[in-house]
Amino acid sequence: MSKGQDAEWWRSAVIYQVYPRSFADGNGDGTGDLAGVRSRLGYLRDLGVDALWFTPWYVSPLADGGYDVADYRAIDPQFGTLAEAEALIAEAREVGIRTIVDVVPNHVSAEHPWFRAALAAGPGSAERERFWFRPGRGEGGDELPTRWVSDFQGTTWTRTTNPDGTPGEWYLHLFAPSQPDLNWDHPDVRREHEEILRFWFDRGAAGIRIDSAALLIKDPALPEVPEDPGPGEHPHVDRDELHDVYRSWRAVADSYAEPRVLVGEVWLPDTERFTRFLRPDEMHTAFNFDFMARPWDAKALRESITTTLDAHAPVGAPATWVLSNHDVTRPVTRYGRADSSFAFAAKRFGTPTDLDLGRRRARAAALLVAALPGALYVYQGDELGLPEVEDLPRELLQDPMHDRSGGVDPGRDGCRVPLPWTRGGTSFGFGPDGGAPPWLPQPATWGGLSVEAQEADPASMLALYRRALAARRAEPALRGGGLRWLDAVGEAAVGDDVLAFARDGGPEGDARGLVCVVNLGPEPVPLPAGADVVLHSADPREPLTRIATDVAAWLRP
Repeated sequence: MSKGQDAEWWRSAVIYQVYPRSFADGNGDGTGDLAGVRSRLGYLRDLGVDALWFTPWYVSPLADGGYDVADYRAIDPQFGTLAEAEALIAEAREVGIRTIVDVVPNHVSAEHPWFRAALAAGPGSAERERFWFRPGRGEGGDELPTRWVSDFQGTTWTRTTNPDGTPGEWYLHLFAPSQPDLNWDHPDVRREHEEILRFWFDRGAAGIRIDSAALLIKDPALPEVPEDPGPGEHPHVDRDELHDVYRSWRAVADSYAEPRVLVGEVWLPDTERFTRFLRPDEMHTAFNFDFMARPWDAKALRESITTTLDAHAPVGAPATWVLSNHDVTRPVTRYGRADSSFAFAAKRFGTPTDLDLGRRRARAAALLVAALPGALYVYQGDELGLPEVEDLPRELLQDPMHDRSGGVDPGRDGCRVPLPWTRGGTSFGFGPDGGAPPWLPQPATWGGLSVEAQEADPASMLALYRRALAARRAEPALRGGGLRWLDAVGEAAVGDDVLAFARDGGPEGDARGLVCVVNLGPEPVPLPAGADVVLHSADPREPLTRIATDVAAWLRP
């Protein structure tokens, strides 16, 4: 790989998402930690990933799984120390794996020193100007300043109490009350976050993942949300002023000898507005949530792929592909449902699923996304085919989405259950045998899904992921360029329920392309005569003679 290609590693990287609390427990206290991750770097290297993205590992009360940050320059003691984080970044790089850390710029923890100082200083103080404190409406200020709705359901304002015990001002939180929103019109807020970026870049972080990236800027007049806001008209989503923030961040990232990468979490239905964040002087990439939320349906998936690639082309940014993350129902469970799409508002207890069907589809989906042009994200445990854990005792659920829904929404804990590494033991190898129970209980059957069990099984999900990521790295056709949709596979025409495309984006002069076929229809797809089967999602112990329903194959014509 040339220096230029290496500098733009992020364009086609495989990035593995680590939720530290649930990855591996090094000290036996029941909570995942940095020591656990360091002990598993060999596994991640062998899996074939290029980078690790860590969800927040900072000091936090963990009111929202670490996305309520109290100190960006310190590691939460339950995860380890700053010195351990620095060692982890260096050790991962030694085995060829870069590190991306999470930054949450929209809000901080209610335990953050700035917010505690703001509460202590009182109305009208300089300390409160870093947040959104406002008097209430109506007589006595008892009414909310706005009727904005929280992303975690419920209201977006919480009232303070004055030192004399009387009701005080209200403060804004687009998420939970423990996550007060920052005022990005304040110079202290902008300066602090640029310094946070430098802090982690100086310690070897290759990039920053930006949480809730489209929410930072608010209309200072705090108007109500229009019934149908036009582009840039929403009072707290996708404000035009956001782009000045990310241009300044890009300048920081580009100031390093090895430029750092900015990855945005941008949930926007308008693709033109979405790609504005990916202009050459802003973010490098952003998550593709549209694809992740689509059902297992050929027309819907093709539409999402085409729309995504068409939107990214004018700004020269690579697309990203992801099947799940720490917020989303795992693919094995989701794809086994009658409605296999994803929407936060639709999550409910007791939704039936066919795990065998979901597993077949998840295997095929893994090959589909690995064959698409751009960067690939893998959420920890998806390479093991772990299902969503949907029978956790309700008293153990910790996600605020569950609590704020009045107990209707099961929340996101089901995709955050600690990973199984061995067939047996007190925590299936998540922590040392005899250690404390994991912070969320693992299903009794998870020994059969453990890394140890799957490493011995050539037909396992883990084996499939390892083969797919190795082939993705080895195949010149998958290293760049776009894709061409195909109307036929060999001599056989394909219908609307089959995805078939060619990748031939290798170096100039390389004529050996690759074809990906994913059969979502009821009838098998015949293999072209003389085709070389590079990889497929069916049982590898049996020869592939045709592409059955819910099977994907990579072919070399």
